[in-house]
Amino acid sequence: MLRLSRSTIRGLIKTGFVQPARGPKRQLLFSFQDLIVLRAARALLEAKISRRRINRSLEDLRRHLPEQMPLSGLSISAVGDRVVVRDGKNHFQVDDGQYVLGLDVSVENGVIRVVEHKEAVAESAPAETADDWFDKALALEDTDLRAAQAAYERAVELEPDYVGAWINLGRLLHSRHDEKKAEIVYRRGLQECGANPVLMFNLGVVLEDLGKIDDAIEAYQAALSEDPNMADGHFNLARLYEAQGKEQHAIRHLGQYRRLVSTSDSR
Repeated sequence: MLRLSRSTIRGLIKTGFVQPARGPKRQLLFSFQDLIVLRAARALLEAKISRRRINRSLEDLRRHLPEQMPLSGLSISAVGDRVVVRDGKNHFQVDDGQYVLGLDVSVENGVIRVVEHKEAVAESAPAETADDWFDKALALEDTDLRAAQAAYERAVELEPDYVGAWINLGRLLHSRHDEKKAEIVYRRGLQECGANPVLMFNLGVVLEDLGKIDDAIEAYQAALSEDPNMADGHFNLARLYEAQGKEQHAIRHLGQYRRLVSTSDSR
């Protein structure tokens, strides 16, 4: 029914889209909501939808699924980032986009039955979205860095709070040793997207390379205030504090780093 790789299923569990229980032999026990999300994920992956769109669609789907399977069954469709769930009484809708899947879910003799309906996409090509430009930029990074930069810039122009595009644009500039522009990009990204630990951490790395050590420490501290489990943030702070002779601060963050890495390795 699923035909999904183990790594994909593990990823969906890790992100919370799928929340199986454990059986007496530690086997995974999926609820009907889990099975529907997994089935929808497979259809979206087969339609070659970007990961960001898939995550947004699955988040909406999980949020709108009922706690129990209604007797009338469910009809689920995704149109780009929009997910529509119908049970004969309610109609939920979010976002806009292009038709990519349709699922009819029912229970027959205690077994969940899922039927997928394929529909033709309209011939007229939709306007290019921020996600389209982001995907182009990713593809161009291996062949044309300037074109990739322009594509990321177009993505944030269309969607100013597109945090992934700001992160990648700053990373691209930094990799080309344009630290000053990278700093500007990260700060602009924080203005548009709000506090984001990755933007803050990357800003700290750039500030280090610019020799702005106190500003870098402040950026790392801000990143950790948003994500205390960011191991690399603790490591970089420990290193900078040690260089400044602040041994107690360095020891504390190094201890946090080692604890987080040890926990991660034991999973």
